[in-house]
Amino acid sequence: MRPDTPAENVDHTAEAARLERTAGLYPEDAEALLLQAAAHLELSGDRPAATALYDRLLSSSTPLEDPHLVRALKASNLWEYGHEAEARAIIEGVRAAAPRDPAPWVIVAESLEAHDELEQAQETFTQGARLLLTDVAEPPYSTHPLLFGRHRVRRMLGLAHDEWDALADTLHSMPISLDELHDPKRVWSLGSDNPAELEAEISRLRAELGAYREALSRPFPVAVLHWTTGELAELVAAYPSLAAEYPSHEEHLETIEASLRELSASGTPNLGIVTGTVPSYEAFAASELASPEDATLLPQYATTLAARGRAVAWPPQRGASCWCGSGRGYGECHGAEPQG
Repeated sequence: MRPDTPAENVDHTAEAARLERTAGLYPEDAEALLLQAAAHLELSGDRPAATALYDRLLSSSTPLEDPHLVRALKASNLWEYGHEAEARAIIEGVRAAAPRDPAPWVIVAESLEAHDELEQAQETFTQGARLLLTDVAEPPYSTHPLLFGRHRVRRMLGLAHDEWDALADTLHSMPISLDELHDPKRVWSLGSDNPAELEAEISRLRAELGAYREALSRPFPVAVLHWTTGELAELVAAYPSLAAEYPSHEEHLETIEASLRELSASGTPNLGIVTGTVPSYEAFAASELASPEDATLLPQYATTLAARGRAVAWPPQRGASCWCGSGRGYGECHGAEPQG
C-alpha cells in the first residue's frame, strides 16, 4: 500500500493478503508483517480472521520478538466482537507479565477505556508508567502514548493532576493543551447551538488531528544501522571500499551512540537501531539494481529494515542490556556518560 493512499480507498482484505504473501518471502520479518495484516483484517471488519492471525503467531514454533504485544492486540480485537471474558483474561495476563515495552500497556489500557472501564484503564496506564518511567530522567518517545493515555483517562475520571500528568503536559507539543484536548465537556460542545463553542471545538479537533498526523508521519523509528563483529568483518572483506565507512568495529559502535545522542539532542523523536546482515544487505542492493559497495545504500537499507519492523528503540529501557550485544547493562556500557 502506498503511504499516500487515502484510507477510504484501501482494499483492506487485499492488503492483508499481500502482507501474508510477503511474510512468506521474508520469514525473519513475519511477525511485523502479519501484525500489519491482522490490522487490515480488523479494519475490513473480519475480526475472526484477524484473531486467526494472532493465534498463528502465538502458536508458531519461532519465538516472537514481542509476544505480549501480540496478546494485547488479540485481546483488544476479541473484545470488539463479543469475546469479553477471554479478552479480560488475556489483559490480566499481560498486566501480570509486566512487559518492558510500552505498546502492550497502551493497547490493553485503551481497550479497557473503549469499553468504559475507566478505573481499570487508569490503573493499567499507571502500572505501566510506574514500571517503565520510575527514576527515568527523559521518557523515551515510545512511552509518550502511555503518559498521554493516562492523562486522558484521569481527566475523564476527574482526578487531580499528579507529577506524571504534568510531565505529559510538557511532552505535548501541540498548540492546544492536553487539558483542553482531554476535557470531558468537549463531547457536550459538539452538540451545542452556540457558534462560539462549536468554533472552539473545531480548533481543538484541528490541533488533535495535527498530533495524529505528526505521529503517523513517522510510523517507524529514525534508525541507525548496526553490524555485529562477525557481520562487519564479512561485509568489509567482501566489499573493501566500505572500510572507509567502518574503520573498526569499536569505532562503529561509538559512532552509532554518538549519532543517536546528537539526533536526540536536536529534538528528533522515535529513534532506533537496526542490525544488518550481509545476505540481507546484498539482497537489498540487488533490489535497488546497485552494488553493495555503494555506501549511499547503507542509510536506505537501515530505513528499509525499520519499515519492516526490525528497529529496536533507543535508548534501551532502564535496566536493559546494551544495544551493542555486550551483555552489560546499557548504563554501564554505551549509555555511560562520557568522561570529561
